[in-house]
Amino acid sequence: MRWWRGLAAAGAMLAALAAAAGLRPTAKERGGYPSAADAYSRPPLRFGSGGLFKVALFADLHYGENAWTDWGPAQDAGSDRVMAAVLDAEKPDFVVYLGDLVTANNLPIPNASLYWDRAVSAARGRGVPWAAVFGNHDDMPFEWPPEWFSPDGVPPLRCPPTSMSASGVDQGCSFRGTPRIDLITTEISKNRLSYSSNGPKDLWPGVSNYVLQVLSRSHGDPALLMYFLDSGGGSYTEVLSSAQVKWFQSQSQFLNPNGRIPELIFWHIPSTAYVKVAPKANSEIKKPCVGSINKENVAPQAAEWGMMVALAKRPSVKAVFVGHNHGLDWCCPYEKMWLCFSRHTGYGGYGNWPKGARIIQITESPFSTVSWIRMENGTKHSDVTLSS
Repeated sequence: MRWWRGLAAAGAMLAALAAAAGLRPTAKERGGYPSAADAYSRPPLRFGSGGLFKVALFADLHYGENAWTDWGPAQDAGSDRVMAAVLDAEKPDFVVYLGDLVTANNLPIPNASLYWDRAVSAARGRGVPWAAVFGNHDDMPFEWPPEWFSPDGVPPLRCPPTSMSASGVDQGCSFRGTPRIDLITTEISKNRLSYSSNGPKDLWPGVSNYVLQVLSRSHGDPALLMYFLDSGGGSYTEVLSSAQVKWFQSQSQFLNPNGRIPELIFWHIPSTAYVKVAPKANSEIKKPCVGSINKENVAPQAAEWGMMVALAKRPSVKAVFVGHNHGLDWCCPYEKMWLCFSRHTGYGGYGNWPKGARIIQITESPFSTVSWIRMENGTKHSDVTLSS
């Protein structure tokens, strides 16, 4: 891996190579939108002094629902409490927001970034860096409630103090959504702790497609690669495209040609492979699967265009993590990797199951990955070894 150290020393050369490979496209290549790298100079992620790197997954927060009622804001306050409890108990090195941070189809304002900002404030307020991927609700068009067409009519809007767009234009308060690119551009341009990126433009309408490296605690070589992918939904079909498969293959070959660096994968909507390994809905979760709730059928992507085949061909891929199904929190083996759900973190969205978050702890040497669920009430369960 000394070749990488040499590239790191030649910063300009590395930037050019990475841009050419699609790892970190320039603002011009993305159509002028800034990435985290454009906005600020972020320090590299690195394993801690004990050789550990701990990640908390916050899935399906669904901020902003029914803001015109008392119920909606109370749900958001509940989500604040869950994340605070998990962060204070686990003290992770990194947070992954695993999609559906907001429920855009239920947001009565033109700037969902205001609610998105509240979602990431839990990590930001504790100085914990994070990255995000999009879910199917994050830019879904606003859905007018049928009861608003009754004699009572449309209720008065409760707008946030400002309704500025990402471009800085005051758009007033009206019923329409916020595009993916506005959400992520606002996040990464205003937060030094954000490691999110809007990814290569040729993967659009998918936006949150990028790779993060975690460096060794003792030298400058990458010791872990984390791939983030936009699984669609909302403004377009729920799917990982063939173009994303080719992008992943290109990135993994460029960054990890010999497969020596362990790789973890994050997206929102489960692939059809999850259906194949899923325990029967409402049945007991039995080994080799590990989890605590199994209350619904897997709701997979609309199609499979080769991503799972590409992942299965790489022994370096240890696990895939998704959200989307609020009533599932299991991990099951598939091929030589694990397929895991997070835990429904937010009080928004469907389901009244107790809230929590999946925790992932990676040990650099000897490499291992373990995971568990940390609940809002402080309890811990569903420990599983994903690689050793």
